[in-house]
Amino acid sequence: MSAEIHITAQQVKELRDKTGAPWMDCKIALNEAKGDMAGAETVLRKRGLASAQKRAGRATLEGLIGSYIHAGGKIGVLLELNCETDFVARTDEFKQLAHDLAMHVAATDPRFLSKEEVTPEILEKEKEIYRAQALASGKPEKVVERIVEGKMEKFYEEVCLLEQHYIKDPGQTVHQVIASSIGKLGENIAVRRFIRFKLGDTSSNQLPGAGA
Repeated sequence: MSAEIHITAQQVKELRDKTGAPWMDCKIALNEAKGDMAGAETVLRKRGLASAQKRAGRATLEGLIGSYIHAGGKIGVLLELNCETDFVARTDEFKQLAHDLAMHVAATDPRFLSKEEVTPEILEKEKEIYRAQALASGKPEKVVERIVEGKMEKFYEEVCLLEQHYIKDPGQTVHQVIASSIGKLGENIAVRRFIRFKLGDTSSNQLPGAGA
């Protein structure tokens, strides 16, 4: 039998401060990771994703509008974040998430909420560009499609909010951050839509989310 790993209260506190996860969940994750902090964070993220998948079908009829105004008042974002109950919508954690996601949108200017929101016309146009680039560089046709697939994944990361790397923690995507919050708050959470205003720009985004 392997020796039991001794986890200190300070380690649990450090992980809790980093992730916001409940105390006992942090202790369990640290035990599973044999005291390794990075490994424990990974355990918590995976648990959050599993929890999110279980709750994905639940209706999200409550929530709030998060907002963020960039310094100087040149850029502003409104973002609708939904959850299952008004109780969760009024928690500090949920309010902070809505604000942080709005701030993320202000910084990254995503064109779409998710992969599913990208129109077929735009997808085909991007694929044609990547195919032409690959062929022009002398790549054999049999590997061109694999190159195009890789380029499309990068495209999604750049233009789809849920696929973008979170500005406050580039090691996670926005989707993973939301999944982690679902695990902590115990309810389904979803971005429904957002709009980003830039002073003088008449093409500001207003994008529907899932179920809009």
